[in-house]
Amino acid sequence: MSTATPPRQFLTVDGLRTAHIVFGEQGTSVIALHGWGANADLVAPLATWLAAQGFRVFVPDLPGFGQTEPPPGAWSVHDYANFVNHYMDAVDVERAHFFGHSFGGRLSLVLGAECADRVDKIVLANSAGVPPRPNHRGQLRLNVYKAIRDTLYRIGARGLADSLRDWYVERYGSADYKSAGVLRETFVKVIGEDLLPYAARIRASTLLIWGVKDEDTPLWQGQTLEQTIPDAGLIVYEDAGHYSYLDRLSDTARTMVYFFTH
Repeated sequence: MSTATPPRQFLTVDGLRTAHIVFGEQGTSVIALHGWGANADLVAPLATWLAAQGFRVFVPDLPGFGQTEPPPGAWSVHDYANFVNHYMDAVDVERAHFFGHSFGGRLSLVLGAECADRVDKIVLANSAGVPPRPNHRGQLRLNVYKAIRDTLYRIGARGLADSLRDWYVERYGSADYKSAGVLRETFVKVIGEDLLPYAARIRASTLLIWGVKDEDTPLWQGQTLEQTIPDAGLIVYEDAGHYSYLDRLSDTARTMVYFFTH
């Protein structure tokens, strides 16, 4: 099996110069969607396996990641899902299997519900989209911070408000939020949406792959998705983390090949 990653190609989708990698010359189409802060390279090892088994795998750098231009404004999950829908048009793929990791899982949940005619089967690895359990102390802290910040802005103390904001982000902001750069507003919109109502509408057979050691999207979230998606099964790797599909690459690839072909 060749392990060389094909070069990126470029096309225009929704007005954005979009980078993508295509693995395989022919075969059943798979759309593979990377996680937040990642790019197509993080999906390449899995795509290489699938291509060697006769699939044609399309892996875009999602807007704002890798070599694809950032979106023109603060995008929601639905904006990204529409982008993927239009990307399929651009590469002339009418229908495909889907693989989504983390943030890519969010998009797959929406596409599975909203574009059922374009989705065959779905594999979600450590997918995001399930709301975190309530943290009342954290919510109270956030409410107090926002109240003080907004009051400072309102009375014209912009310098103090900006300093408070920077301190709060540094002290309590997540690593993804801190590193989001121009995508910070997008990040806030993306993580704020509960996608369980979309999961409940998915008609495609769905395979969930999870790592017990995942601290970003804990196992209970995968179990919640299994209970919510009408036709879903869950595979749990005891020794894997948030990138379970890479931690157990050969197992994941073989399982996906079987799942997609039966």
